[in-house]
Amino acid sequence: MEKRESFSSRLGFLLISAGCAIGLGNVWRFPYITGQYGGAAFVLIYLLFLVIMGLPVMVMEFSVGRASQKSIALSFHALEPKGTKWHIYSWFGIAGNYLLMMYYTTIAGWLLLYFFKMAKGDFVGLDTAGVGNEFSALMGQPGLMAVFMVIVVVLCMLICSQGLQNGVEKVTKVMMLCLLALMVVLAVNSILLEGAGEGLKFYLMPNFHNLTYDAEGNFILGEAVYAAMGQAFFTLSLGIGALAIFGSYIGKEHSLAGEAVRVGVLDTFVAFTAGLIIFPACFAFDVSPDSGPNLIFITLPNVFNAMPMGRVWGALFFVFMSFAALSTVIAVFENILSFCIDKWGWSRKKAVAINTVAIIILSLPCLLGFNVLSGFQPFGANSGVMDLEDFIVSNNLLPLGSLVYLLFCVSRRGWGWESFLAEANTGSGLKFPRWVRFYVTYILPIIMLIIFVFGYNDKFKIWQQLSALFGA
Repeated sequence: MEKRESFSSRLGFLLISAGCAIGLGNVWRFPYITGQYGGAAFVLIYLLFLVIMGLPVMVMEFSVGRASQKSIALSFHALEPKGTKWHIYSWFGIAGNYLLMMYYTTIAGWLLLYFFKMAKGDFVGLDTAGVGNEFSALMGQPGLMAVFMVIVVVLCMLICSQGLQNGVEKVTKVMMLCLLALMVVLAVNSILLEGAGEGLKFYLMPNFHNLTYDAEGNFILGEAVYAAMGQAFFTLSLGIGALAIFGSYIGKEHSLAGEAVRVGVLDTFVAFTAGLIIFPACFAFDVSPDSGPNLIFITLPNVFNAMPMGRVWGALFFVFMSFAALSTVIAVFENILSFCIDKWGWSRKKAVAINTVAIIILSLPCLLGFNVLSGFQPFGANSGVMDLEDFIVSNNLLPLGSLVYLLFCVSRRGWGWESFLAEANTGSGLKFPRWVRFYVTYILPIIMLIIFVFGYNDKFKIWQQLSALFGA
């Protein structure tokens, strides 16, 4: 077994942990749902749930990692009482990492390709339909998508092959600092555009009426609260050991509540600044921001087309987007590799070689789902392989995995409250308060189960079907 590495600096730990949490949901989902549910009013609710729900679970993941000095492969083994079976979850947790990479690498490949397309000027002179056709054409080219997916996998695995300090930490620190700098430059450019004021007003002025009612006058406050709850939870990549691994690489100089707050602040800064890039630019050029892939791959190229020096700004935007995606891929790859090293005693090189091939093969169904396997639509029309993979991760493994970490840290049949608290509060800095024990033991698990149940309802419209059945 190779000697376990550690981070060379606290900054490395913070930036890599933030890089894992910062992903595509920050930069296209957060701005959209913020605008949909009342702008700044929604942000306030989101921040509340981030503090009362996301941060406690993040502290618990970090604590399990640091106390065990293991990846998810053996962390539960090291801390659980004899005779208990908490370690069974390790297989579900690592499955979540693989499933996430099975579709995330494809999207990262799209972003990398769009950087080259924007830099080459492929969108110059195209109207809205022409830009949309570019994306539709890409969906029909599995070979091209596969090339860029393989580039993403090989590049990120090569970085991980250099080890924690010389590969993952060194590259991710530079990538994250560049990402933050690029965001500030892009945001300033958008804010200074003529006509950007309406976008800023839409995004930053609290509108509690829009938080409570939609355009048709329907009451949506409950829906808005659930959206804030879900965004605060899913944005931090909790529940599959992807953050616990970085806890296992840090020392005990600093308490973990303070570290979790810093990671949460970085994550929120990126999400919020993404809105400052997108909304002023869209409003300045009278383009309505859409949700999902349309926003990034169809709407924004049209915005850059209309913008002075748009080709340059568009290329920089897709560099930033690529960095956001690649930082997550590198972080999750590191968790996968550490699992193999801890579980089976593989060398890092062996783990890299086997997983490079495995992840490339596992990623193929997702990109083929847009063409060759387009007939496979498990959730009805316009769904596909990616939707299934994302549903398993986002609606199942993340919430249930977070619940496992939570119960493990508060239950007497698990690691236990006192053991968790002692680990979390070791070192200087913000302490995890003892007085929240009742809340994290009895109330937070219920909130997490609500997220799980409502996630299924959102996907399958269970309540609506039951209402229609009994109403009839």
